[in-house]
Amino acid sequence: MSNDRYEVKKYQAALYIRLSKEDKDKAESNSVSNQRDLIYAFLKDKKDIQVCEEKIDDGYSGVGFERPALISMLEDVKQGKINCIIVKDLSRFGRNYIETGRYIQQIFPFMGVRFIAINDHYDSEHIDGQTNNIILPFKNLMNDSYSRDISIKVRSQIEVRQKRGEYIGNFPVYGYFKDQEKKGRLVIDAVAAEVVRDIFNMRIEGYNNLGIANYLNEHGIPSPMEYKALLHWKYSTSFKRKPQARWSPIAVERILKNEIYTGVMVQGKEKTLNYKVKKRIKVDKEDWIRVEDTHKAIITKEDFQIVQKLMLRDTRTAPNKKQLHLFSGLLRCGGCGGSMVRKKIRSVKNEYCYYVCANNKQDKFACSSHRIREDYLSKIVLQMLRLHLSLISTMEELQSIIEKLPLQEQKVQKKCKQLEERQTELLRYQKLKISVYEDYKESLLSKKEYLEMKEDYEVSCKQLEKAIEAIEKEISLLVKENQFHSPWTERLKEQGNIPELNRGLLVVAVEEIIVLDAEHIKIHFQYQDKFQMVLQMLEAAMSVESIKEKLSQVESTQVENFLLAAKEG
Repeated sequence: MSNDRYEVKKYQAALYIRLSKEDKDKAESNSVSNQRDLIYAFLKDKKDIQVCEEKIDDGYSGVGFERPALISMLEDVKQGKINCIIVKDLSRFGRNYIETGRYIQQIFPFMGVRFIAINDHYDSEHIDGQTNNIILPFKNLMNDSYSRDISIKVRSQIEVRQKRGEYIGNFPVYGYFKDQEKKGRLVIDAVAAEVVRDIFNMRIEGYNNLGIANYLNEHGIPSPMEYKALLHWKYSTSFKRKPQARWSPIAVERILKNEIYTGVMVQGKEKTLNYKVKKRIKVDKEDWIRVEDTHKAIITKEDFQIVQKLMLRDTRTAPNKKQLHLFSGLLRCGGCGGSMVRKKIRSVKNEYCYYVCANNKQDKFACSSHRIREDYLSKIVLQMLRLHLSLISTMEELQSIIEKLPLQEQKVQKKCKQLEERQTELLRYQKLKISVYEDYKESLLSKKEYLEMKEDYEVSCKQLEKAIEAIEKEISLLVKENQFHSPWTERLKEQGNIPELNRGLLVVAVEEIIVLDAEHIKIHFQYQDKFQMVLQMLEAAMSVESIKEKLSQVESTQVENFLLAAKEG
């Protein structure tokens, strides 16, 4: 019989090579060049196989099958261009044992595709059915298990680094660079940081997010995405829709809501369900990983909190306006506690604006109008702000005296004595707990008696430990209370004499304004608790005769006038 009747079957083969991020941290064994060399060495004596193409997925996990080179190769299989696939081992093709098994045992045999995994000694043309059904699924399961273990280890390492306050993102947040000397630390980018400060200042001054975005675009400030491109960072995103990314209200809001600008590292806002499902889900805010003071702040915590409050208020900007109205979001009705709305009245000669209760505007019986003219409101608020600033100025003069008063020291000494007493008591109970054990060992106590007494002493110890912790916190607060210098006083002092009202000053100084009627309002100032604390200290000082003598630097009548004006304000 002539051999011409038998023709050696030719296989049109694709070499598939995959390298994951985890593999790059290991030895050269899984490198692209190593996989390629191993496959070509294997094919030296395979006369029936012709290599048509190489498909390489560099930096892709084997868990999922959404890999560009793999998808392209499978498409060539469907079109009949390829009928043989060669890989270094089964794990290179995939680590999901269900999907990998489905392709190798069902899809490829059905399509007449020969599959070769060199290191696993698997060749679909030369393997028997029993081995195929037992060994192959087992190896795929081992690869899947390996991928799961790697995923758990990687997640654990990431969480540890996050809890240490290390930044783990591929690219730093806009406004910062990655520190080249210390891994995981952020350092301020002076150029971008100045833009971040401008964004916060503009929001405080009354600009809405759209107005800020338009301002930045008009002045040619590169958006965060374009800034990365200018720095030649290899950054890509699916959000870019135009050749040049511009500032948008969403981009501005993202910056305004990011606490990282206050020096706090906030991470862990999203997570994947497991190592097979790559879709990211939101994490509840209370479960975010927050670490204080990991890097230098661009924005003060006070300014950040002010902006957060502003964004929570209903401060819709009028059409075609870049800035909010002066009192937007700050007015509350003294009757129902609802918001106040601005109305404009036009006449032949002039026009004026007034504010009215929003609930009354919708339903006349819901609340009375609490109507107040805007010009009168501005005048009276300006007067009260000037008084408030003068009080702060006087308070600054008194600080050096207050800090020397023995009143606070007496409180601290009293708490320290209480702490010492509790610590002594705790030590006594700890010794008693040891002594009852010794009595039990010497058979002076029964087991039941020992356990009951031991439990009583342990309960007492826990209660005392909690009391000690509480007293230590109180002492810490008392020490802090004696330090009156704070950002809010400094910022308000910078204003000096106020010629006229502006939005920036209002939101820094005022929490809210309660409109009682057409002529009377009540202002709740920011940091009211701190201000009240200073007043209480002064009142306490004035009630002690021995301390009055120490007020020689400032006339006592001046202090009394200060207290009276503060209360009336």
